[in-house]
Amino acid sequence: MNTPTRDDAVVLENVVKRYTPSSPPAVDQVSLHLASGQLTTLLGPSGCGKTTTLRLIAGLEMSTSGRILIGNQDVTHLPATQRDVSMVFQSYALFPHMRVSENIRYGLEVGDLSPARMNEKVDRVLELLGLSALRSRFPHELSGGQQQRVAVARALVLEPQVLLFDEPLSNLDAKLRRQVRQEIRELQQSLKLTVIYVTHDQEEALAISDTIVVLNNAVVAQIGSPRVLYEKPQTRFVADFMGEANILACGVAPHGNGLAEVRLADLRLLVQGDCKVARSGHLAIQPSKVQIRPAQDGQASTCLPGTLRKVSYLGDHMEYTVQTAVGELLVRDNRTQSAFATASAVELLLPEEATVLLQD
Repeated sequence: MNTPTRDDAVVLENVVKRYTPSSPPAVDQVSLHLASGQLTTLLGPSGCGKTTTLRLIAGLEMSTSGRILIGNQDVTHLPATQRDVSMVFQSYALFPHMRVSENIRYGLEVGDLSPARMNEKVDRVLELLGLSALRSRFPHELSGGQQQRVAVARALVLEPQVLLFDEPLSNLDAKLRRQVRQEIRELQQSLKLTVIYVTHDQEEALAISDTIVVLNNAVVAQIGSPRVLYEKPQTRFVADFMGEANILACGVAPHGNGLAEVRLADLRLLVQGDCKVARSGHLAIQPSKVQIRPAQDGQASTCLPGTLRKVSYLGDHMEYTVQTAVGELLVRDNRTQSAFATASAVELLLPEEATVLLQD
């Protein structure tokens, strides 16, 4: 186990959460070191344990075993009111009978600040989030995006050590989600906030995160930067969940120098990977990095032949479903002006950067 450092804002050590002694764990032996001043996203499908993990950090749930540290303080058994965190909920949880400024001020009322100091803090966060002109409105007089910013302002005014977001954009339409997620990211970066963010949306996680923690079936599947998780997934689950990768069964043989030879029907590829003995395995292939071209006479040994089964125009790119000897492959191609026709014979070139040898 890694020892917590001064740069760790939040640490989880072998955290387990069971709701009953006989139930399967909702969180199972999760260990994380989440860096200060960064936005870390907990990503995964419904029921994977991401929201439960967030609630454990917030103190809204108590762990069955393990330790939770915030700022090197052991908070495992402390209630939510004694943890230096603030949470933005999926439903925003604004008080409908209070104006914007009153909603933001509410959390400060339990402290020992003077009224003047509370007003100063409220004014500052209103200005920071562009809400000054809306301070006297009630929640029902605001758009979804404005309500979201009020919820963020109410959490931010408490100046927490860690800011938690639980699916904060799920109630917004697609265009507004993109706008508000960018606002959250810019705010986090400008103020160097420590943020833990929960979502099931891969695009959202890729767009805003410094680090992504992928969870599956209550355990951590992989941790890394957005680029690493998208381009270098370690398992079939992560490869499929992060980018709709093509996952093909293959033969694998040792090659040396950190490379392995992969066999796909008659095609042989050298890919990065540690392989000690010949075995079966799985290869992930990114759809956007596959090169498609018409079938040539005397087909190149570096290409996988196939037949087009489906062609879809998606505005800024084409999507092709290609039937090959090793299964169907999805291919994305930005050349929308020269689309291939259904039933065409094609070849697929698989450059090294398109392929990842998976660990399972």
